[in-house]
Amino acid sequence: MKGDQHQVAEIDWRDGVIPVARRFDDPYFSLQDGLAETRHVFLAGNDLPARFRPGFHIAELGFGTGLNMLAAWQAWLDSGHDGVLHFTSFEAFPMSADDMEKALAAFPALKNLATAFLGVWDKGLHRFRLNGLEAEIMIGDARETLATWSGKADAWFLDGFSPARNPELWGPALMAQVAAHTRPQGSFATYTAAGHVRRALSGAGFKVERMPGFGRKRHMTRGFLEAR
Repeated sequence: MKGDQHQVAEIDWRDGVIPVARRFDDPYFSLQDGLAETRHVFLAGNDLPARFRPGFHIAELGFGTGLNMLAAWQAWLDSGHDGVLHFTSFEAFPMSADDMEKALAAFPALKNLATAFLGVWDKGLHRFRLNGLEAEIMIGDARETLATWSGKADAWFLDGFSPARNPELWGPALMAQVAAHTRPQGSFATYTAAGHVRRALSGAGFKVERMPGFGRKRHMTRGFLEAR
């Protein structure tokens, strides 16, 4: 990526279309249907788009291919709300624009939005405003960068790599930071149902519930920040 001083993700390709992070040996999205997974886990898991309102803010751990942002942006546009959707994501190993383009080609329904996004990402822009979207991708270790963020989210997409392969992104201290950067009655959703992750989120103040997962995953996790 042009002008980026951070380490770019190293990608292997499964069946020529599924990006797999070499560092974590984990795919970026479902082998079955990545967009359907995003809609099931992160949108429906956060009761979106029903909860959308002017100024709604989504935050995310693990930007990856940008698929979750694009799906949320499309849902925002389809909802007909005025103004912009705010989206902040935290990513330690950003993908190159070329790798993102190859990965996102699997989702033709998002082609127009992907093209607009890739146009700014290829320029090395991590903060940008596009039609109906205001986004910032904070590059670096989320255990450090989240603590410096002044914002608060209405909904969180917790989409780091598998807790077994990327435990740093699921620890109690980071989940406490997620809660501290969540608006009252704000929500989270994640594809994992690992017990230690659910306990960390519960300990941070979320009311946690296990839900049916996507595809071959039996369960996922969602929750809302309890009143304090």
